[in-house]
Amino acid sequence: MTNDELNLRRKQAVANGVAQIHPFYVDRAKNATIWDVEGREFIDFSGGIAVLNTGHVHPDVKQAVIAQLERFSHTCFMVLGYEPYIEVCEKVNALVPGAFDKKTALFNSGSEAVENAVKVARAYTQRAGVIAFTSAYHGRTLAALALTGKVSPYSEGMGLMPGGVYRADFPCSLHGVSEDDAIASIERIFKNDAAPNDIAAIIIEPVQGEGGFYIASSAFMQRLRTLCDREGILLIADEVQTGAGRTGTFFAMEQMGVCADICTFAKSIAGGFPLSGITGRAEVMDSIQPGGLGGTYGGSPIACAAALAVMEIFKQEKLLERSYAIGDIMKQSLREIQAVTPQIADIRGLGAMVAVELMEDGIPKPDYCRQILIEARERGLILLACGTYGNVLRLLVPLTATDEQIAQGMAILRMSFEAILP
Repeated sequence: MTNDELNLRRKQAVANGVAQIHPFYVDRAKNATIWDVEGREFIDFSGGIAVLNTGHVHPDVKQAVIAQLERFSHTCFMVLGYEPYIEVCEKVNALVPGAFDKKTALFNSGSEAVENAVKVARAYTQRAGVIAFTSAYHGRTLAALALTGKVSPYSEGMGLMPGGVYRADFPCSLHGVSEDDAIASIERIFKNDAAPNDIAAIIIEPVQGEGGFYIASSAFMQRLRTLCDREGILLIADEVQTGAGRTGTFFAMEQMGVCADICTFAKSIAGGFPLSGITGRAEVMDSIQPGGLGGTYGGSPIACAAALAVMEIFKQEKLLERSYAIGDIMKQSLREIQAVTPQIADIRGLGAMVAVELMEDGIPKPDYCRQILIEARERGLILLACGTYGNVLRLLVPLTATDEQIAQGMAILRMSFEAILP
């Protein structure tokens, strides 16, 4: 079967709304390498959109899943419980920052985690409003989509999203939004749109994902924490993309100097198996009565087994330290490219969550991003773009990739820039 043949079958069978960035089909993968159905080899700097911090088919994850599958695959935790679910909750409770008692609930996807975090916040505060930020991405399901700060393509043509969501400005000096501006935008919401006692939560990504990898500073997060405490509002940290070690700490909030009341996680927590969850202050999490949280597949025993293996791999292979090292290697290489490429307006990253923003004369250049993605793919490197304007290249290589493979990937990226922006 060829890529062209599979593309034809896809057009006939798969809904148009399901996008696909790269027009080839995977046959197998290992660590940071992918082979397509025609035998071509690629270095993976996308990691399934930050899902594969421990690489494709890590042997320890594979063995944990096989061992669990030999025992049982599903009971629904709400019907018959099992230890792996409890153990994941115990371990995540210990990893999420905050010197207070915590509890966790498990689900399947990042969107589910976000929606359930909002449910908990509403139940605890007895308020309905939520403040989210410009360029935020919180998921594609309906309530999560209302929080997502980008219309096209996520909600275009679907009509207005559910109400009760208010949009504050995310601080980004590159695009002219200071931290003072961002705080003022929240105060403006309080004055013009919704009283503080109508707001249940403020939800923020410590590092924006789809929005462009913009980093919220510790100072800004501390100001946000102070504001939430002043008004009795819960702070939700959406760590779906930043969590599970991508930024150099298991959760990015560890680097922010404050603690959230609720934290969401998903993506890399289970090494490629669908698992998400929310962790929060015990009294907050217990505000919903039994039956108000859950789902048929939430906290699948197979996904829980994978997650337990992932957390052990992080300790055994020192992947948090590795995240910082990879980030340093990539940023240094990118600075060398930037020295001869004036279209690179910014290089940023926390740990191995690294991005390059392309602009010309102060104008975002998404065309350059698209061309470089194609050029790099032709040379054997898989990349992703992001950002409100689609002008940001993001690098999400597995933390288990070797130095040699990272160097090879960065060399391909350099050649791609030279070919597109000579």
